[in-house]
Amino acid sequence: MRDPSAMLIAFVLPPALLFFFGYAISLDVKDVNLALVVENDGAYSRDLAAAYAATAYFDITPARHRKEVVRELVSGDLTGFVVIPQDFDARMADPHRAANIQIITDGSRPNIASFSAGYAQGVFNTWLAGRAESGLTGIAGNQLEPQAPIQLEQRFWFNPELDSRSVLVPGAIALVTTIIATLLTAMVIAREWERGTMEALLSTPASRAEIILSKLIPYFVLGLVAVFGCTLLAVEFFGIPFKGSLGALLLVSSAFLLPALGLGLLISVVSQSQFEAASIGLLLGFMPTLLLSGFMYEIQSMPLVVQLITEIVPARYYVASLQSIFLAGDVWSDLIPNILSMLALGIVLFGLTFFKMREGLD
Repeated sequence: MRDPSAMLIAFVLPPALLFFFGYAISLDVKDVNLALVVENDGAYSRDLAAAYAATAYFDITPARHRKEVVRELVSGDLTGFVVIPQDFDARMADPHRAANIQIITDGSRPNIASFSAGYAQGVFNTWLAGRAESGLTGIAGNQLEPQAPIQLEQRFWFNPELDSRSVLVPGAIALVTTIIATLLTAMVIAREWERGTMEALLSTPASRAEIILSKLIPYFVLGLVAVFGCTLLAVEFFGIPFKGSLGALLLVSSAFLLPALGLGLLISVVSQSQFEAASIGLLLGFMPTLLLSGFMYEIQSMPLVVQLITEIVPARYYVASLQSIFLAGDVWSDLIPNILSMLALGIVLFGLTFFKMREGLD
């Protein structure tokens, strides 16, 4: 209570980070600047052009020839363009010929280009399927037939809308918990060294274990308060589904706080200034949580060596557990291995801390 900066970080930073990741950062591709080059005025071409104009994913710029939009694509004003060719209507009317469109995207932005091309192809496929279901003929050579006996329907479990916010916000809770548990713990004990009061504490009748617990318990409680406060904010304000139980959330968060607090304490033992502790905490706590936990980037898409490194990052198991609790529920077959992994890492970190502390305080 005597440390205003710690209280500020503990109670102001969590909602600020949630707002940041909930609103400012999104992995969803919407309102993509896309040009639509329609080279003829046939009925099929106009109908397909209307389908592209109606989708919420694209901000359509109409054109008559691709030369009109190439310069804008090169300058970065456009993400890509779709060409409905001159012979599109003639091919659509001929059941023996396939009608094609051309999709060109800016490959200098690979992720956006891939998403944009996929959405553009999806609009075309949906348009073809709609014409097939309406019983219109003349498109047998164009991928779909009205009398096809099999119809493919996609269903996405746990996140039907594919909303990135539902994945990012639980990950942001892990980031907030890491900051409170690791960075604050590292700095508060380093501050004792910096002010010269650690020696006074060690000279009191309090045992070394009591001094350590006195530094860890407040941040353990602050971490749990932040987790439940962020969960309430995520559910009530952002509308993130919460399909699990508070008991599972408490158990998983408590298991994560052990290695997070252990890492902070280990940092405080090897550094005796707040600046040094904050720098090391940022490097070993915050950055791995942001980059190697599966929060922002899929672990399966990382190189094998990096995937092996993530095995010793506690936040990897915490982020996966939070996403499971929020989106899928209490899937104990997934939660228990993650809890055991976090507890094992916590034991290792506390063991290193006590070993180093005995070495440094004698």
